[in-house]
Formats: sequence, structure tokens, C-alpha cells
Amino acid sequence: MQLYRSENKRTLPLPVFALIPAAGSGRRLGADGPKQYLRLAGKPMLWHAVNAVCAPPVQSVFVVLSPEDRTYATQDWSRFAGKLEPLYCGGETRRDSVYNGLVAAMAGVDADDWMLVHDAARPCLPRADLERLLAEAKGEEVGAILALPVADTVKRVAQSRITATEDRSSLWLAQTPQMFRTGLLAEALRAAKGEVTDEAAAVEQLGLRPRVVPGSRENLKVTYPEDVAMAEALLAGRPA
Repeated sequence: MQLYRSENKRTLPLPVFALIPAAGSGRRLGADGPKQYLRLAGKPMLWHAVNAVCAPPVQSVFVVLSPEDRTYATQDWSRFAGKLEPLYCGGETRRDSVYNGLVAAMAGVDADDWMLVHDAARPCLPRADLERLLAEAKGEEVGAILALPVADTVKRVAQSRITATEDRSSLWLAQTPQMFRTGLLAEALRAAKGEVTDEAAAVEQLGLRPRVVPGSRENLKVTYPEDVAMAEALLAGRPA
């Protein structure tokens, strides 16, 4: 396999784009519809996720939707006029949706340009976290992700019984955005084997080691019903 290499080794400030996979159903949340449209602080959760990354130096935000999505078009996206592009090419898995979105986006994005992949279910990303990721990824050839060091004791469990206590000193919880060169990420996802639950896992399969940038607990992922109240509280304290 020919591993993608940046020919120009360009770094920020350069074109930076964002991509948000939003083709999922959100079954674990137990919502009536896709969780990306769950209302938080008066707006869809997806709106807040877009708002979190739709700021300089990000030039455009691509939202990858299910081909059957009929809800997106009914929402008010006027705040992001000229910067938001829906792509109705979502797949069965996150990997499929991100890869399909990258292929579609590359009509207007160069392989060397940076792509921020962000979760639709992370509506509370602080601006400071995004700025830290952008700053620390500057000059990186591989890319970088936001993550949190594990603070709790970690148990390995089988059949509801503890089988071991893990060493947490080198364990981190991956967050988004995850930032990679568009060409490199597309190649990694195309070649990925097995289940990859984030973009870094696919890049790691190429034998590369993305940089880890400390994030914050505010950048929570809305997965379960109890997460909704926490996200509401965080968003309520921020400017509209």
C-alpha cells in the first residue's frame, strides 16, 4: 500500500475544514428520532456541534447525513450561511459516513488541507479546546486529537465479576474534534480493517502515532438520557 505523504508539508494557517458525521439513529439515548436533532437550549444538538467548529480558521463545515434524512432541511441553519454544506451520503457505520463524506468533500478540498472530524453528539465543545487543538497540531505531519487522561480506577470485567484492575497511567479517553490531513485520513479509512470507532484508530492502523492534546470534561458526548441535562446546563451558561 502506498502511504499518503504530504508533498508540501503545509501547516496552519492554511485551509481548515470540518466534517460532522450525523447519519446515526441514537438508539442508546432512547430518543424518538435521530439524536442529532434533539433540542438543547432551544436548538438541535447538531446545530450546537456545528456552531462549536464553525469559526475561523475553519472555512466550511460538511455535515454527513443519511440519504433518507428529511429533518435537516426543516431546521434553521441561517447562522452558518455560506459555510455549511450537507452531504447526503452517510453509511452504515461511522467509518463509512466519514469516508463517504471525505470523498464527497474532496471536490473542493486539497489532500494536504486539514480536516476536523467532530461528533454531532458533542455540542458543548469549548472554544478554548478547539484553539488548543489547532495550535498544537500546527506542524504535525500525522495529526492530533483531543483526549482526557483517565481519572477513575479501571476494572476489567467478565460476567459481572472483576477480573483485573488496569494500570490507568497511560490510558486516555478519546474526544473530538480529531484533526488530520484530508488525504491521509481518507486513505486510512479506506484501508481500515475491523471496527474503528474513531478516526485515530484508522490512522493508527497505518503505523502512525497521532498527537494527543488535552481536552476538557465540558466536551461531553451526549449518549445516555442523563447526559442531556448536563449538556443543557453547560449550554445555558454560554452566549447564544
